[in-house]
Amino acid sequence: MKKLRVAVIGNGSIAKYRHIPEYASREDVELVAFCDFTIELAEKNVERFGGKAYTSYEELLANEEVDVVSVCTQNVDHAKVSIAAAKAGAHVLCEKPMATSIEDAQEMISAAKENNVQLMIGHNQRLMPPHVKAKEVLASGKLGKVLTFKTNFGHGGPDAWSVQGDTSWFFDRSKAFVGAMGDLGVHKIDLIRWLLSEEVTEVAAFVETLDKQGDVDDNATCLLRMESGAIGTMAASWTYYKGEDNTTSIYCEHGVLEIKDSSEEQVVVRLTDGTVERYQVGAIATNEEGGQHSSGVIDAFITSIQEGTEPAITGEEGMKSLNVVLAALESAETRAFVKVK
Repeated sequence: MKKLRVAVIGNGSIAKYRHIPEYASREDVELVAFCDFTIELAEKNVERFGGKAYTSYEELLANEEVDVVSVCTQNVDHAKVSIAAAKAGAHVLCEKPMATSIEDAQEMISAAKENNVQLMIGHNQRLMPPHVKAKEVLASGKLGKVLTFKTNFGHGGPDAWSVQGDTSWFFDRSKAFVGAMGDLGVHKIDLIRWLLSEEVTEVAAFVETLDKQGDVDDNATCLLRMESGAIGTMAASWTYYKGEDNTTSIYCEHGVLEIKDSSEEQVVVRLTDGTVERYQVGAIATNEEGGQHSSGVIDAFITSIQEGTEPAITGEEGMKSLNVVLAALESAETRAFVKVK
């Protein structure tokens, strides 16, 4: 089988810890180009994995024959880089949030379709073993109708994660567009949509800067109403200084489903008849030391390309989750409930 030629555009932490090593672990792909505004980051990857370093994605796409592009840039560049890569004939894996507007997201989807390439969005929470197991439990029907839920995602912030530390683009609205809400909140909005197999119809939100320097939010708390009428909360935070929290609880007619970020048990089902089911299915990948398990995103993306099947997380799915984020931002600004369009 001919190896797929891969370029990684944006060489910060998400590329360093997720995309690049996960591509490198596969024998059916070849890393041929790296691009970053900071040329030293790209050159370090070339030294380790081969290929060529660039500071311009336009130059890379013009000079290299690539089959696959991972877009790991600052958020405001996701759309334009993804569209350019698609027009160059490359399959595109774009980090989240996929864009800063619905119009840009639609243009990304159109560019992929018009050029007959795949577009996948890196919502890795769907692929984490505990979440896969939780969806299986919910689909079994044993818990009955979902009534309420709470889902949290927080850590100490990108200043501890980003290669630029506290000077990271994550804290600059002109580059990031949105803070914790776009970094972590969009993950959990996408997760709850997927777990419950239904859309968010209405949202109310506080999206605030409480402790970090910069002009983006470091905390977001949202109230979500689903199509079925179920209601719940989503909290995203960059100020969980004691440690990461990636947990979800779903309260149903016949019991509760708990998703934990524990090494001992990850999914617990507590039924109203007193039955307790405990599942050890593998940990959720974290940003903390020792938590860099495979995200599953690259494997799923390459498989969809090789088999010609729809990606695990399509551009349309990424756009629906982005749409809820945009509604939450509107709610925070207007201090009103906002219907998701």
